[in-house]
Amino acid sequence: MSIVEMRHIYKYFGNFCANEDINFSVEEGEIHALLGENGAGKSTLMNILYGLYMHDKGTILINGEEVNMGSPSVAISKGIGMVHQHFMLIPQLTVTENIFLGMKEAGFVLHRKELQRRVEELNTKFGFNVKSDALIWQIPVGVQQKVEILKVLMRRARILILDEPSAVLTPDEVVELFDSVKALSREGYSIILITHKMSEVLNYADRVTVMRQGRVVDTVRVAETDENALARMMVGRNVDLERQITGGEFGAPLLEVSNLTVKNNKGFETVKGVSFSVREGEILGIAGVDGNGQLELGEAIVGLRRIEHGEIKLNGNVVTRSTIRHRLDEGLAHIPDDRLKKGLVLQFPIKENLIMGMQRSDKYSNGIFMKQAAIEEHAKQLVEEFDVRPADVEYLAGGLSGGNQQKVILAREVDRQPNVMLAIQPTRGLDIGATEFVRRKLVEERNKKKAVLLISTDLDEIISLSDRILVMYNGTFMGEVKYDTPLETFSLLMAGCPVKEIPESGKVV
Repeated sequence: MSIVEMRHIYKYFGNFCANEDINFSVEEGEIHALLGENGAGKSTLMNILYGLYMHDKGTILINGEEVNMGSPSVAISKGIGMVHQHFMLIPQLTVTENIFLGMKEAGFVLHRKELQRRVEELNTKFGFNVKSDALIWQIPVGVQQKVEILKVLMRRARILILDEPSAVLTPDEVVELFDSVKALSREGYSIILITHKMSEVLNYADRVTVMRQGRVVDTVRVAETDENALARMMVGRNVDLERQITGGEFGAPLLEVSNLTVKNNKGFETVKGVSFSVREGEILGIAGVDGNGQLELGEAIVGLRRIEHGEIKLNGNVVTRSTIRHRLDEGLAHIPDDRLKKGLVLQFPIKENLIMGMQRSDKYSNGIFMKQAAIEEHAKQLVEEFDVRPADVEYLAGGLSGGNQQKVILAREVDRQPNVMLAIQPTRGLDIGATEFVRRKLVEERNKKKAVLLISTDLDEIISLSDRILVMYNGTFMGEVKYDTPLETFSLLMAGCPVKEIPESGKVV
């Protein structure tokens, strides 16, 4: 029986049709995955179901009853809960306080023992293993994700929308999370899973609906499809995300980091005396759960963050106290973690974003005026080479999709002809087609004998691209491993277990 039915849904933003004639249903006790590229219309459709958007045409039925989903409060009253990708928890409050925040059951005076008892009941029923009296800031992100799910369950939701639920989890935490999700489905809860990770769809979902350009391509049973077929439905062609690099000869170190210590914005040491090097023709991957010092490490290397102790060398030259400009001149290129805030000026056209950092060169400036013809010609060549869409160099960067924004950044940085490429979360938030493109370009840089430092929380990405891998936890490296290391070992390292303490099997006895 279909517990949710969305029939012939249309949603317009001005003249743009984000959802066109969408038919989508979810059965009771089903885990139904929703796949599609950025801009395919997945989030718009789920925002309609949760009452954040009003659809322009179509019908929504919950348990066979037509519903006017005018607001999230209506959705909640109909048993729908949404767990967003970015947690909405207050760190200074306990698990129980966060779960009951805003609920009438909390009352004017908190009856903590009774509320904790109710949390523990749900805990036991679904095996969430969450301490009801723990402060949010004290618990791992994997447990925080479960708290978000408990919040919607406590509001009696029977239909759960999970938006990229494993984005910041270790492999073991992903398994634990989906064990709980499976337990929910066995109890008759319906789960809608929005994810870009094909392995999650194939391992945990019952059915999958693929969307492209605002329309449904197909809905199939997971047991009757495979990764290649799903990728073709998503982007209209074959996609290859398998490991593309083979062993090669590495040259001299182009980036050397020695005993580096860096503080975060709150004054705490988040990088604690780390040392490593990246050689010619090598991709060194740094893995770890988000928030363990990787971002501060990358910012220190590029010159965006003050270095407390230690030394950085580019091409053998010390740049520890050098300006960003000097580091760029020494051959450093940088793909930042946040393309909107750090990589682009959204109000500028594509052509101007493509020369940032090079705008003072004789090629594009005569000292007073910009050489517009040269800038435009240069931009047209890069837009064609990197398949930026639309191919209009006057188009504002803020109007591009996430994948095309990242292509503009990648084109600019590769065009510098760097010796060292620093890529931080280079495919975060990108669809499968854009991800394939960015990864291929990084491999091409490596094959041109450039040194590539890849910092990513996407373990699949680290494994598929890296020659060597360092795993970072709490500001230090737990050890160096290879791409074919068992996932159990990666999980232990990412959770803070030094490599020397891990059994050869990679599993805890």
